[in-house]
Amino acid sequence: MLPKLSLILGGAASGKSGFAETIVLGAGLRKIYIATAQVYDDEMAQKVARHRDQRGGSWTTIEEPVHIAGALATAGAGDVVLIDCATLWLTNVMLGDHDVQAQTAGLLAAIETCAAPIVIVSNEVGQGLVPDNALSRQFRNAHGQLNQDIAAKADLVVAVMAGLPMVLKGQLP
Repeated sequence: MLPKLSLILGGAASGKSGFAETIVLGAGLRKIYIATAQVYDDEMAQKVARHRDQRGGSWTTIEEPVHIAGALATAGAGDVVLIDCATLWLTNVMLGDHDVQAQTAGLLAAIETCAAPIVIVSNEVGQGLVPDNALSRQFRNAHGQLNQDIAAKADLVVAVMAGLPMVLKGQLP
């Protein structure tokens, strides 16, 4: 049985999204995919199309770059929600001049009240070099805090590296 909240972490192209999709498929519930990416160029359009093709047509996709709480409110007990990803969501929040703390609090509250199990994909951005500009450092710090906040509430936390899952908290379903 899928836990109420799972957090799947990893670096870029680590296999975290594919792993998250695999555990969602195993739940046997109606699949809702909340996509936070915004398409600004051809490369991103190709990446989004590739991910959509890999998932196939059995998913309900909701494109929501910022207001995830509203999308979560549509999920019921017979659903499972995959949010891909928290990193792009936070980017959208910060670049859109939204209040990061208020948006994060709203997201965490929506997670608590959502009737469906939720799987959140997020990048691990704090293991590299210290960013050379203030905005990037603010993002790194806010993202690290977001991951900690989600992980504290999560029943399952998995780090994926080179396509291999490492359970940090909980047990795989």
